Amino acid sequence: MIRWLTGRTHRTTGTGVLSALRIPSRAGVVVGRVIDPVNDVIAGAEFTLTDALGRKAVGGGTDPFGSFLAAVPPGEYRVAVSAEGFLPHRSTVRVLEDQLAALGDIRLEVAPPPELPHPGEWELDPGHSTIAFTARHIGLARVHGRFDSFAGALRIGETMDTSAMHVVINAASINTAVRMRDDHLRSADFLDVANYPTMEFYSDRFVHRGGSRWHVTGALSLHGVTRTVTLDTEYLGVGTGVEGETRAACRATTELHRDDFTITWQAMLARGIAAVGPSIRIEMDIQVVPKG
Repeated sequence: MIRWLTGRTHRTTGTGVLSALRIPSRAGVVVGRVIDPVNDVIAGAEFTLTDALGRKAVGGGTDPFGSFLAAVPPGEYRVAVSAEGFLPHRSTVRVLEDQLAALGDIRLEVAPPPELPHPGEWELDPGHSTIAFTARHIGLARVHGRFDSFAGALRIGETMDTSAMHVVINAASINTAVRMRDDHLRSADFLDVANYPTMEFYSDRFVHRGGSRWHVTGALSLHGVTRTVTLDTEYLGVGTGVEGETRAACRATTELHRDDFTITWQAMLARGIAAVGPSIRIEMDIQVVPKG
């Protein structure tokens, strides 16, 4: 078992687990463990070591036991550790050649939840919002696009579980910056905007997942088919715009499968590769303002 040592630098020679660690020539090792206020480990926390010139030396995520270990050249480093729902940690560590710099237990404090929008009627601000997508093209490159025309309304209840939202997207406003491709996407092969001019999303289920994370689950109507979709949402809080207006913002992502919405057109290349991939990633940056 590794005993968690704090505040000192230790050589790696001797017996035990660390005796098997082969330190690269002219390097030292930084090791630490990330825990929460009740001493439970935090798996998947992000750590970064930055050198004296501000350059990132190494970074990554903690293992299932909340631990991280990295070999770096000797020197002074700034340590940054963060995890969803916790306040970030900052400290420094000095790494010596062929020695172990043990940071010990790094305890992260729980971050206060961001302020929620006040109850009432809100509306989506298209000028400060984006609904974008990414799709695989011919099994190789990715095609990025967006919808340029959409509107939405949000009713915030006294509690979020009594809230609801409704978003309408103009399907013909699809834009991938290639006119021929956009015309094809609007055709009956794909979105068939002549028969299905809009896409609509309605939700009245907001589930808090901890910290600033929420799941917003609702019904998406696309291409004449309605399916249940969950948006993985990061709530960014309430702020004030340049003209003094109150705003709330979030980011949300989800993945759609074309077959679920009967968009099954498959032009095949000579080698049998689908021209358009089966799934589409949706990414949204949304701002809402009180309805005036």
